[in-house]
Amino acid sequence: MKYIDSQPNPKNREKMEENNPPRLKSEEQVDLTLDKEVSKNLEKFKAFLKDSSDVVFREFSLGTQSIPCALVYVDGLVNTAIINEQILKPMMYQIALLETSLNRTIQPDKIFEVVKLHALAIGEVKEVKTLDDAFLRVLSGEVAVMVEGFDKILIANARGWPQRGIQEPPSEIVIRGPREGFTETLRVNTALLRRRIKDPNLVIKTVQVGRRGKTDVAYAYIKGIANQELVEEVERRLSQIDVDIFMDSSQLEHYIQDSYLTSFPQIEVTERPDKTVASLVEGRVAILMDNSPYALIVPATFYQFFQSAEDYYERWVLSSVIRLLRWSGAILASLTPALYVAIVSFHPGFIPTNLAISIAATRATVPFPAFVEALLMEITFELLREAGARLPRAIGQTIGIVGGLIIGDAAVRAGITSPIMVIVVAITAIASFLIPSYSVAMAIRLLRFPFIILAALLGIYGVILGFIILNVHLVTIKSFGVSYMTPQAPMRHQDWKDFLIRMSSQIMMRRPTSTYAVDIDRRNQDPVKEEAQ
Repeated sequence: MKYIDSQPNPKNREKMEENNPPRLKSEEQVDLTLDKEVSKNLEKFKAFLKDSSDVVFREFSLGTQSIPCALVYVDGLVNTAIINEQILKPMMYQIALLETSLNRTIQPDKIFEVVKLHALAIGEVKEVKTLDDAFLRVLSGEVAVMVEGFDKILIANARGWPQRGIQEPPSEIVIRGPREGFTETLRVNTALLRRRIKDPNLVIKTVQVGRRGKTDVAYAYIKGIANQELVEEVERRLSQIDVDIFMDSSQLEHYIQDSYLTSFPQIEVTERPDKTVASLVEGRVAILMDNSPYALIVPATFYQFFQSAEDYYERWVLSSVIRLLRWSGAILASLTPALYVAIVSFHPGFIPTNLAISIAATRATVPFPAFVEALLMEITFELLREAGARLPRAIGQTIGIVGGLIIGDAAVRAGITSPIMVIVVAITAIASFLIPSYSVAMAIRLLRFPFIILAALLGIYGVILGFIILNVHLVTIKSFGVSYMTPQAPMRHQDWKDFLIRMSSQIMMRRPTSTYAVDIDRRNQDPVKEEAQ
């Protein structure tokens, strides 16, 4: 398998770093190498952080020899109780008590190791030998510990910023299934994955993206299932990103997707850990970003966006019927207004005579053609929906429903639109809510307008032409080298067990072939086959 990147190939990471200026900047020239004197290292820290009131510089003495030491950390990103009890107290008092009880002092060249191995009562302690690494750690919520006489710094993990608790994802609510959702804290999200996959082959790697933000981005995959070429492609695209800062994973999605010349998403987005784990087990790669509660799943196909986590928690017959309803909703949401315009304007013979007479009677007082009538109503409804989404939740839904009823009734009474047009718009709106993915639902909602224009120009032939163009566009899209319309194009009959409908779990014993998983079988291999191998 070959994963293809359709975007222009940017310069590699090494060339970017050579051409880009240093990340650390100060008004005065500062030597970025670490010094053996704590005071000089503090001056270098203060050259960059002296104007920041939330940065704490704590100087103190170590042991009976009063060896100068210092801490640097950002207030609000650390747990001060941990700093006081597990860093300052052991270094300021316990080492002195140890020297007094032993009736001898610690050798100066051993102080650093004593602090690292005995004084810091914290689970994660690292050494850094450059000022840039120390800055990155401090601004990430860790504590820099400096000891006189050593040109290296100890980094103690004392992170403790405020964070949101685990709640049910508001955008992916299920009737039956787990209620946990990702939060804005990266390590909480990776822990939610580890809780579900107790396999040492689950690999979670973290990189930093953003020249100034240095945001932590973790990508997860299961070694032995995920195709190594896919993993390498994810690593390559992440390493080529060169921007200042990321606010959310949606911005990261724009930089690693295959094509931006489409309204359809090529990366699946979810807030649910269970859905992410199911994708990992299928051989996909999940990308999580700090400060974002959404996981990006690659590769993604068009049909994934019509699948809900609840499909796999209910019986397969019920899930299949609901999934067919979603597909019907997608067709109605994109084609219903266009078909109405085409039939009323060009092909009234397609409908029964009595219905045609009824439609003609209701449109007798409407001063606009069907095309203008449809556009006015669709645009009005989109305005109401967008306004309802931006208003507070307590009144947003009420405004959308009441506003639609009042405006629809007033438009019919004023003779601006016909009752049948209001029904068509209502069916279109309800059908669009059946699609689980918000991004795909938005793309399908936008398709209504070009279809309406084609229907006004060419009638039913314009609708058919638009449908053909749409399918041609969809089959040209790639998601990390995988065809967007898999398993329909290219045809993969094995994956049809979880396509338009969902078969029983006892039948779906192989992973999707579209992911090119290394281990395609979900079950343990037959012992006879294992002995033969």
